[in-house]
Amino acid sequence: MLKTIDPLLNADLLWVLAAMGHGDDLALVDANHPADTVASHCIVKKPLRVSAANMAEVARAILTVFPLDDFTDDPVRRMEVVGVPTEIPPIQREVQGVVDAMQGRSFKMAGIERYAFYEAAKKSFAVVQVNDARPYGCFLFRKGVIAG
Repeated sequence: MLKTIDPLLNADLLWVLAAMGHGDDLALVDANHPADTVASHCIVKKPLRVSAANMAEVARAILTVFPLDDFTDDPVRRMEVVGVPTEIPPIQREVQGVVDAMQGRSFKMAGIERYAFYEAAKKSFAVVQVNDARPYGCFLFRKGVIAG
């Protein structure tokens, strides 16, 4: 255990978050996502799994150490609901609330069509799969910088 580090952030996840550079994407996906298939295309070839929490809890833990990219209009993207792209399911509303609270302001999540999301996720640095089976719990977080 480390002081002030959320216990959901295990050693492998902390390494990934630290190793990522400005502009790299992190795919944060639900239990239904084809994480192994997608991760095989990423820098980190196997998904990191977090099973002891829901999506919002894991997003909050990540955002305690992960700066979102302030130089882009879409640092947080979400998978759109098939056939109803403007619908925001509960899991996405929860993560939106976490992002807004952690950033201290509202961040609009850009929607990405399902198959386009899979392709975008393949370009991520890594995939983090959360054992939350609610549908459409799939996000891309773009890493920013920490102004020193």
